[in-house]
Amino acid sequence: MYDPVYLCYAKMSMSIGAYWVLVFLYILLSSGNSILAFSYDYSATTECLKEPQRAQYGGGIIANPEFTHTLEGWNVHGEGTIREGISKNGNRYIIAHGRTQSLDGASQTVQFVEGNLYTFSVWVQINRGSESVAAVLRTAAGELIRVGQVIARDGCWSFLKGGVFANFSGPAELLFQCKNTNVEIWIDNVSLQPFTMEQWRSHQDEIIQKEHKRKVTFQVKFANKTAVKGAVVSIKQTQSSLPFGCGMNHHILESEAYKNWFTSRFKYTTFTNEMKWYSTEIIQGREDYTVADTMVRFAKRHGISIRGHNILWDNPKYQPDWVKNLSPNDLRKAAAKRINSVVSRYAGKLIAWDVMNENLHFSFYEDKLGANASAEYFSRAFQLDPKTGLFMNEFNTIEDRRDEAASPTNYKRRLEQILSYPGNKGILAGIGVQGHFIYGQPDLAYMRASLDILASNGLPIWLTEVSLEAGPNQAEYFEQVLREGHSHPGVEGIIMFAGPEIAGFNATTLADKDFKNTPAGDVVDKLINEWKATTAELTTDSEGSIEVSLFHGDYNITVKDPLSNSSTSWNYNLRKDDKGGNVHILINA
Repeated sequence: MYDPVYLCYAKMSMSIGAYWVLVFLYILLSSGNSILAFSYDYSATTECLKEPQRAQYGGGIIANPEFTHTLEGWNVHGEGTIREGISKNGNRYIIAHGRTQSLDGASQTVQFVEGNLYTFSVWVQINRGSESVAAVLRTAAGELIRVGQVIARDGCWSFLKGGVFANFSGPAELLFQCKNTNVEIWIDNVSLQPFTMEQWRSHQDEIIQKEHKRKVTFQVKFANKTAVKGAVVSIKQTQSSLPFGCGMNHHILESEAYKNWFTSRFKYTTFTNEMKWYSTEIIQGREDYTVADTMVRFAKRHGISIRGHNILWDNPKYQPDWVKNLSPNDLRKAAAKRINSVVSRYAGKLIAWDVMNENLHFSFYEDKLGANASAEYFSRAFQLDPKTGLFMNEFNTIEDRRDEAASPTNYKRRLEQILSYPGNKGILAGIGVQGHFIYGQPDLAYMRASLDILASNGLPIWLTEVSLEAGPNQAEYFEQVLREGHSHPGVEGIIMFAGPEIAGFNATTLADKDFKNTPAGDVVDKLINEWKATTAELTTDSEGSIEVSLFHGDYNITVKDPLSNSSTSWNYNLRKDDKGGNVHILINA
């Protein structure tokens, strides 16, 4: 009974006061031990629509979220005024105008509970042009917390989605920020929905079951097609297909202990520095791929898939020293040589390339070679290695809501510009978000909302360099980040930039100098074991059947005939795009 859909429709048939009594009752009931963990809404869109969609969760704890009751529950913050707007189709919304400061406009005070996660969404429009509009919380202490942002336009509605982990209890004022005070901000269908950490974790488990496992029925029959009752079916996973890996550097070539530590855990990697331009061409004209080539051969021997990192880096600081002061013409020639050299060398040997690193924060190549420089390099990489995924790799898109430059909407807009460049149609494009979290409680609500937005265009997302600064409770916080990434339906893989102390991984160290696990290392091992199938022995029923839920991967299946005690074994492969179903086994054939 007490769910957001019920509440959404309830408000249509009762007074606003009675509606909020019901909401209070719902929150009260949901705050006890018998928590009702209704599903999280992963939907998001970057399309600009003529009419906004309904408020998620019926508005959650927002009063009058769809302005059914004119402006009731809403106030004015700062200067300016608010008024009601009505579309031709009768949709009601609020208009903030006459603003003199960026935060002036509509506001509502909402009560927060420390430790809860809040997902936020709203539809916004401005009356002319296009501007960035952000949702901001102003706490009682005066702290401003950016919840999310979007590029709003005139003539259509844009969807802003964000979130916040509440590290405080008490009231906070919900505000809408636009730096251009000459435009009106139109607001509709606002939602702020709280979740407990327990509810949040239940969503993660639900998605892991849905996205990473399949139910499979094994049916055992004799050669004459009669069912084999009492057959013992042993199911052992020999290889997980989970793309969960770890950064690797040149120290692995010098240490057998490092090699054993890595190969016993991971089948995916990224070289932290060894493929970068400043590593392979320290002196102009003297290319040296010796270290990178040796690491590639090592990875191949052990069945480890490699993400290429990186072809070019837009940060001026990380160019080879001789590149920094080249003329535009000489830079164009040098960059062309670089991309031809490194991509051709490893074509067909990698699962992905980070083509342009940190393109939202820096613009070294664009400043010198023009606005389409990155798009041209994507095009060239595609020509040289058309079957390998090509990524734009960025930091702060999921881990820091304060960074406007790297917001998920800005990321999507930039990648769309690159992919719309002539010749880039057909690129196996991907979204690379680094995930370098500062120390402290990670904002999982903002992280999830950001991934929702990034996933809305259907491209594969990888968390490419996950780390978390050292400090008390680091292992707990690191586990939260990894679980959030693995459980999101849009994320296809995770690479940690973490590892053993001997290799210089100081931010997130997984093993000490003797390769004994740190607490963060214990977390990683625990998750590796949790996210793979354990060996199972099951006995067939009267129909000769067993049903089991399996993680994607490779399996060895052994069936023991209850009559003859003879065994039949074979390999079974369950991939992500498999829908499970029935597997028929004939014995004594």
